[in-house]
Amino acid sequence: MFTSIRPHRDDVALAVSGLLGGLLLWLLGLHTQGGRPFSAPWITLVPLTVMAATELLRRSAPPTALTVAVLALVADQFTRGSLATVLMFTDVMYAAVLYGTPAAARRLPVATLLITVASTIGFLAWFRRPEALLIGVVIGLVSFIPAITGVSVRNHRTAAEAARLAAAQTARLAEMDRVQAVIAERARMARELHDMVANHLSAVAIHSTAALSIDDPDTSRSALKVIRENSVEGLAEMRRLIGLLREGGEDSAPAAAPTLASLDALVEQANTNGAPSGLVCALEDTRAAGSEALPTPVELAAYRIVQESLTNALKHAAPGPVTVRLDLTGDVLEVEVTSVFGSRPGPTAPGSGAGLVGMRERVALLGGSFEAGCVGEKLWRVRAELPVREREMRA
Repeated sequence: MFTSIRPHRDDVALAVSGLLGGLLLWLLGLHTQGGRPFSAPWITLVPLTVMAATELLRRSAPPTALTVAVLALVADQFTRGSLATVLMFTDVMYAAVLYGTPAAARRLPVATLLITVASTIGFLAWFRRPEALLIGVVIGLVSFIPAITGVSVRNHRTAAEAARLAAAQTARLAEMDRVQAVIAERARMARELHDMVANHLSAVAIHSTAALSIDDPDTSRSALKVIRENSVEGLAEMRRLIGLLREGGEDSAPAAAPTLASLDALVEQANTNGAPSGLVCALEDTRAAGSEALPTPVELAAYRIVQESLTNALKHAAPGPVTVRLDLTGDVLEVEVTSVFGSRPGPTAPGSGAGLVGMRERVALLGGSFEAGCVGEKLWRVRAELPVREREMRA
C-alpha cells in the first residue's frame, strides 16, 4: 500500500539509528555468529546497510521493503552477522503487515507461521538434536511474532477508525435531526403566527381601506372601532405567541390553546368584521350535547382551520352567508366552512396562499384528509376530516 514516495521522518530516524547501532556493534567486534563463508568483518556491513535502506521504505513501499529485507537477512547469514540487521528485519516485517495491503496483512502471519513450523521440523530432522528447536524459536521471534504484532496493531487502528467514522456519522445524523427539528419548529411558528394574527390584520386592512375610501363620519367611526378591537386582540395574540416561544423566562406562563368552545366568539368576531362587506357568518355545531372532549391537537387544528377559513372569506368571499359546520361521526371530526365564491365590491386584502398550506399540513400531521375548492359555480368550500383517536394520529 503506497502512501507516499518520500520517506517518513520516523522511518528515516529508524534507518539512521539502526545503521549507527550496527556500526557500533561492528566496531566493538560483536557479531552473532562465526565460521561463515564470508568471514571478513567488513562484509557484515553490506547486509546491514541494505537493511537500513529498507527502513526508509517500510511505510511508503512495504512489499518492496520486505522483499529486499528478506534477501538482506539471508545474505547476513553467510557473514559474521549483526544483531542490528536482525532487529531491523523484525521492524520491516511488522511494518509490512501494518502498512501493507489487507491481503498482505492476512497472508504474512500465515506464511511466517508455516515457515517457522517447517524450519523447526527441517532442522530437527537435519541435526537430530533438541537444540534445533532453538533455531525454530529464533525464526518465529524474527518473523512470526512481528507479523502477529502488526496484525494486532492494525486491527486496533481499524477499530478506532471505524469508531471515529461511526461517531462522525452519529454527529452528522444528530445535526440533521437538529436541523429538521429547527425547520419543523419554524414551520409551526409560522403557522401559529399566520393563524393567530392574519385574521386581525386582514380586518384592519379592509376596514382602514373603507375608512379612507368612504367619506362618511359614521362609517369611519365604525371602521376605526373595528380596527382598534382587532389591533388590541392581535397584540394580545402576539404576546401569547411570544410567551409560548420564550424559554425559561421568569414571567412566561403557559398559554391555553384555543378550543372549539371558543368558536362562538370567533364566528361572532368574523361576523362583525365582515358586516361591511356583506358577509353573514354562522356556526352550525351538530355534535351531540355533552360529548366527550376531543384531544387537544384535534381541537387546536379544527379551531385554526375555522379561523383561517373565516380570514380567507373576509379577504375574498362575495357578499352572502359564511357557514361553519362541525359534526362528529364515529371517530372523525368533520369541519366544513362554506362561503360565496366570486368578486365583491369594496376593499379586499391580498392573500399569499400560506393559509391553505398551513391547514393542509395541520390535517396531514393528524392523519386526516383535507380539501378546498369550488363546489358548483358559486360556492367555496373548505372541508377537513380529523381522526379523534390518539392511536390514529401521526407524530
